[in-house]
Amino acid sequence: MKLVNAKVTYYRSVEDSDEFGVEPDVTCLVGKNESGKTTVLQALYRLNPVEKVDLEEVVDFPAKLTRKRKDWGAKQKIPVVVATFRYDDEELERIEQDLGPGALRSPEFTLTIGYRDTGRTFGHRYNEAAIAKHLRSELDLPSAAAATVNATSTVADLLGALDSLEEPPAAASALAERIRNWRREDVGHYLIDEYVLPLMPKFVYFGDYDVMPGKVSIPDLIRRRDNGTLKRGELALLSLLSMADVSLEDFRKTDKHERLIRELENSGNVISDEVFEYWSQNTDLEVQLEVLPVEDAAQPPLNEGPILQIRVRNQRHKVSVPFDDRSRGFVWFFSFLAYFNDLEEAEDNDLILLLDEPGLSLHGRAQEDLLQLIDKRLAPKHQVIYTTHSPFMVSSRQLQRVRTVVDRDKVGTKVSADVLKADTDTAFPLLAAMGIEMTQTLFIGENTLLIEGPSDLIYLDVLGDAAETSGRTGLDPQWVKTPIGGAGKLSTFATLLGANQLNVAVLIDSSTKDTQAVKRLRDNDQLAANGLVEISEFTGAGDADIEDIFEPAFYLDLVNRAYATVLPNPITPAELNTNIPRIVHQIEEYFRKRGISNGRFNHYKPAAVLIREQATLIPKISTATLDSAQRLFIRLNSLIRPNGS
Repeated sequence: MKLVNAKVTYYRSVEDSDEFGVEPDVTCLVGKNESGKTTVLQALYRLNPVEKVDLEEVVDFPAKLTRKRKDWGAKQKIPVVVATFRYDDEELERIEQDLGPGALRSPEFTLTIGYRDTGRTFGHRYNEAAIAKHLRSELDLPSAAAATVNATSTVADLLGALDSLEEPPAAASALAERIRNWRREDVGHYLIDEYVLPLMPKFVYFGDYDVMPGKVSIPDLIRRRDNGTLKRGELALLSLLSMADVSLEDFRKTDKHERLIRELENSGNVISDEVFEYWSQNTDLEVQLEVLPVEDAAQPPLNEGPILQIRVRNQRHKVSVPFDDRSRGFVWFFSFLAYFNDLEEAEDNDLILLLDEPGLSLHGRAQEDLLQLIDKRLAPKHQVIYTTHSPFMVSSRQLQRVRTVVDRDKVGTKVSADVLKADTDTAFPLLAAMGIEMTQTLFIGENTLLIEGPSDLIYLDVLGDAAETSGRTGLDPQWVKTPIGGAGKLSTFATLLGANQLNVAVLIDSSTKDTQAVKRLRDNDQLAANGLVEISEFTGAGDADIEDIFEPAFYLDLVNRAYATVLPNPITPAELNTNIPRIVHQIEEYFRKRGISNGRFNHYKPAAVLIREQATLIPKISTATLDSAQRLFIRLNSLIRPNGS
C-alpha cells in the first residue's frame, strides 16, 4: 500500500497546501527556512503515527484564522489532512478473491483526519452490486429462493433476503452470519477493518534534533519509559539496546556485568557496520557503550546510577570521545539507523519515513552518502519523504521527486511539483543542483583534460579533425576538455577533480605561472602518471603556447583576418620581434607599440576565425603542424584510463 497524494489544510502555517503527489519511492520537499516544510511533515505524521500523537485544535489551527473555526459545528470534522492511498497488486488480488472481481471501482481510497471529530474517515469507491453477486454466487438455492436472493444489488438487501428464507441451507446461514459480523453490516467498514487498518503503512518522523543522548541515568530512563515521556532520541537508544537483546533492568543486575559488556559490544558493532556501509567520511570510527558509576557532584538525573555512556573511538588516533562530542552529522546518522533498524524489525507493516532536514549537519559529500542510504537502504522497502534546502540533497537526475514548499503572503504554505511557481530563494537548491550536475557532465568526466581557455579548446578540436582527415591520429573522444579560465586556476582545478578520483591531465604553456604548483600535484599522485603535458614538447622551442604549434605565417594570417577592420595593413612576419620566443607575445608587443585595439590583443579572436572559416583554412595547415599535433595527441591518448579502472 502506497501513499499517492495528500492535501494539508488548517494546520499551523498551512491554510491549504493544495494537493501534491507523493512518489512511490522518494519525495523531496524543497523550501527555504520557515517555509512550512516541517509543518507539512508533522501533519502527514498524524495520519498513522508509529508513536501516539494527537491533533490539538487550539494549538495547531492557524492563529490568524481563529474566527473561521466558528464556521464548523461543535462535532463537525475540520479537515487537516486528506490523503490518498493505493492498494498494491497483491492486496487487490486478496480483495477480489474475498469480494469478487471488480469489487473496487478504484484501487485508491482516501483517509481524512481533522479536529473535533477525531476519528479517521475513510472513503472507498466500490461496486456493491458486483460484491453482492460474488457473495451469493456459491449458494445453491431452490429456484424461488434463488430468484429472491439474486434480485438483490446491495449487501443490506442480500442479508435481508437471506434472513427471509424459511429453510435456509447451511451456506446461506453462514453467509448471513458473515455479513452480520461486519461492522454495521457495511462493505465500506468491512474494507476498513479487514484491509485498511491491518495493512496501512505506519508513519515515522525523525528530525535533526532526535539524536541519542551521549550519557543517561538508567533509573531515570526506566521511570520515563514507564510513564511514556521518553524523547525520540532516547527511544533510539532503547532501540540500540533492543538489538543487543538488553533491557534497562539488566543494568541493575550486577551478576550479568560481563554478559552486558559483550552484548553492548555486539550491538555497537552491528549498527557501526551498517553506518559505515554508507558513511564514507571517516571509516576509522567505532561506537562503544560503557557502564559507569555516578561521578562526584553530578547533577540530576545523572546523580543516580548506573550511568550508560555512548562513546566513539577513532582507531586512527587511538582515542575515544563521548558520543555528544562527535560531529552532529555522524550522531544523526548513527541515531537514525539505530532507531529505524529496531522499528523496521518490530513493525509488520510498511513504513513511510518522514525525515526532517536529515542532511542539515552534514558536509556536502556526506549528504551524498545520505542520499545513497535513502536510495539503496530505505526506498526499496519504504516510502521516504524528506525536507531540505541543500543542493547536495537534491538529485538533479531525479527532479520528478521534488516538491517545492513556499510560504505565500495571505495564503500560507503551498506545496507544488511545478518549480515555476517557486520564488528564486526556493528554487535556488534546484538550480544549484542542476549547476553541479551540468558542471560534472558537460565539463568534466572520467578522463578530464584541463586547458587554459576556450581558444585552446578550439585549436585542439580543429587540429584533431584535421589530423584525422589526413589519416593521422586525433585526440581520443574519451577526453573531456575543460577550459578553466586562466593558468592561475590550473592547480586548484586539478586538486578538486583529482579528489573526485577522476583521471586528470593538464596541458600547459611552458612558462605558465602555475606550472610548479601543477608539478607538485603530479608528484603527489593527484594527476595521471605523466599527466603534466607541456606544449614545448611538440614545438621544439623551450617557451611555447599552443599557438606555436602552427607555422608563424599561418597564425599571422588568422590574426590579420580577425583584426582586418582595425589594422591599417596586414601584419607581416618581418614586423614582428622574433627575439621574443612566443608568437602570441610578439603580436601583443606589436599591438601595444602601435596602439592597435587600445593596445590589447585578444587571443580568442584568431581562434574564432579558425573555427568559423575552417573549411577554407584547414587545407592550409602545414604537414609539419599536423605532425606536431599528432605527437601531442598520441601523448595525451596514452594517458586515457580505461572505463572501470
